[in-house]
Amino acid sequence: MPELFNLPIAGNPAIDWLKALLWVVLSVGVMTILKPRLVSRAEKWASSTENTWDDAIVKAMAVTRWSLIALIALSPASNELILKPVVERWVHGTALAALFVQIGLWVGSFLDSWIRSARRRGLEVDPSATSALSMMSALARVVLWALLFLLLLSNFGFDVTTLIAGLGIGGIAIGLALQSILSDLFASLSIVLDKPFQVGDFIIVDELTGTVENIGLKTTRVRSLSGEMLVFANADLTKTRLRNFKQMQERRVVFKFGVTYATAPGQLEAIPGMLRKIAADLPQVRFDRCHFAAFGDSSLDFEVVYWMLTSDYNSYMDAQQAINLALLRCLTEEGVDFAFPTRTLILETPRAVSVSLNSPA
Repeated sequence: MPELFNLPIAGNPAIDWLKALLWVVLSVGVMTILKPRLVSRAEKWASSTENTWDDAIVKAMAVTRWSLIALIALSPASNELILKPVVERWVHGTALAALFVQIGLWVGSFLDSWIRSARRRGLEVDPSATSALSMMSALARVVLWALLFLLLLSNFGFDVTTLIAGLGIGGIAIGLALQSILSDLFASLSIVLDKPFQVGDFIIVDELTGTVENIGLKTTRVRSLSGEMLVFANADLTKTRLRNFKQMQERRVVFKFGVTYATAPGQLEAIPGMLRKIAADLPQVRFDRCHFAAFGDSSLDFEVVYWMLTSDYNSYMDAQQAINLALLRCLTEEGVDFAFPTRTLILETPRAVSVSLNSPA
């Protein structure tokens, strides 16, 4: 039996080949036995928490490949053997490549799982986030595998400096050619992360108004009040001033009206109380003030301020209509007239001058 173990095979005793094979078999066997148990325990632990990163770790553990583990085990296995330099380099290179591929699968699965969970949460809060998160997922995978490829080449002894410089120059050229598209892509990411508006928000951009229906990678689509679709480049939206009415919690309303100069002082003093009582009887209205503000050209002007406790535009218009009707009714009962632009012309008759005619003598 010892003679059998010492039997030379390809320049190495059989016992050394058995030791090398044992490295591979044990690595694959341990991984095959421990992986299900570790994943099962990790799943129980992850299910008891509200975090998403631990679920991503479980997904990453599940993508461990026994074939890659076997190739990785070739590196310690080769240390038991005396191999030709070329063969040894190939064995270590294969093990190293398998290690980098397995690391890429682990990290890629972790990122993909984490971004998927973020997308599910985003669908509940902000559907527009899914497009940007998809772009982030694709970009993260490209960067990950490019980085691993460069590291692998560097470990193989290649000078990656020239390659990186070439990629940088090529990237600049591509960036200049696709400047407009890339600008909109990053603007889309900025909109989703900074959230100046979301799908369903009512916004005003310059003189254009509408409800946001979709935030894409290059454009944002807004449905106007008149029904047509407005398409904005994402880069333009990040450079302009816009108003978002969906974020409004309360609406401050200011309106003015005027009464005629024939209104008595006592009637003027009663008008603020009228407005206060009218506003107090309306739901979701908080009265602020009413003042006799100015003497106009043809009216005595009042300024009224109140707050709507909701951002709904229809509720605001209903409240304003109720105030207008109630104010008209109260002023009519008090005999007070609303003023309208008038001009009074006063014609003065010149004083008569006596004229006498004297006849010549």
